[in-house]
Amino acid sequence: MTSLAYGALWVFIFAVPWENIIVIPGIGTISRLMGMVAVGFAVLAALMSGRLRRLQPFHVAAVLFVICAGFGVFRTADEERAIGKFGTYLQLLVVLWMIWELAPSFRKQQGLFLAYVLGAYIAVIDTILNYRSAIGTSATRFTAQGFDPNDLGMTLALALPMAWYLGMAYRQPLLRWLCRAYLPLGLVAIGLTGSRGALVASIVALLIVPVSMTRLSPRRIAAGGFLLLASGVAVVWSIPAASWERYGATRAEAAAGVGNLNSRLVVWRMGLRAFTQKPVLGYGTSGFNWAVRSQSHNSYLSVLVEQGLVGFTLYAMMFITVFIRVMRMPTMERRFALVQMATLGVAMLPLVWDDRKPVWVILALLTALAAALPTRTDAVPQFPQRLPRRPMPIAPHRAAS
Repeated sequence: MTSLAYGALWVFIFAVPWENIIVIPGIGTISRLMGMVAVGFAVLAALMSGRLRRLQPFHVAAVLFVICAGFGVFRTADEERAIGKFGTYLQLLVVLWMIWELAPSFRKQQGLFLAYVLGAYIAVIDTILNYRSAIGTSATRFTAQGFDPNDLGMTLALALPMAWYLGMAYRQPLLRWLCRAYLPLGLVAIGLTGSRGALVASIVALLIVPVSMTRLSPRRIAAGGFLLLASGVAVVWSIPAASWERYGATRAEAAAGVGNLNSRLVVWRMGLRAFTQKPVLGYGTSGFNWAVRSQSHNSYLSVLVEQGLVGFTLYAMMFITVFIRVMRMPTMERRFALVQMATLGVAMLPLVWDDRKPVWVILALLTALAAALPTRTDAVPQFPQRLPRRPMPIAPHRAAS
């Protein structure tokens, strides 16, 4: 039953990056359906095993934050929206538990990271196909079906460090090159979205390449350099001129005071002003839209205004506890996890992602990875201890006949 539960969890995480492509009437996105199946198997597996793993400080912080958000439902002016968001938090708590309970080993955690990368492939392919079908039209931004360009760009950017790390970790050549091939294709799809925030997140994500080069053999360094060169050529050749113009206009728009960035700056100032009115407990779950009459365009500010300093502290503790565990990892895994967390942190800056699946899934996977690594014999080089030399046996002296 545990194997079936893990398989269902794998399919759920595989569906997260492309969940909006398939929406089932009466249920929602495909990942929601897969999540329901995974929960059913996970509960049955837990009941049959009769034991549960001890939770980590990260899980405790997550539970306390969700409890705080639950109390925030009673303080908000938009109760219907608050109940919906609180329900999402509860579902995400269950996802954290499933990852912790069903993926205790390094190999299973690798499999879940691979599931996310393969799911990102689906979104990448759909984006490229939509771009190919729109050639000759006036469209300038392209996405997979059902996705916002900024959301999709960030979702794909989060898979870049995973793909590079798995390309180094896997020993099977097919899996290794399947993960490596995501870099050029993923970067092309991110460029097609026209998301400037995703472009910044991708630059942060690609830091995994130089920080990991010191631990690679010369042959793998050469392969990595070739892959980066191929990625650059693919991006320059594939992205249309309209997207390049959009990226190039960012600095001019900021200087002229127009465009999305400056509109967001206004919203952020209003959000900070609203926070000073209720700094301790905030405006309640989903209270930002009511307090500012606009979306926050920033995950951290959204939590700060809605849950106040109390809730924001608990939310920040989720990241801090993961960071503390990450710093105890072996060198290669620590560098990967730090780049992954940095990419996630940047992705949350321009978007309201405090209740999004990729955020909670990645934090849960890094927590599980940190807990599993100390038991891995291949996490750090292991050298056999030198045994004391045994004295040579002395042949018994034979008396002369």
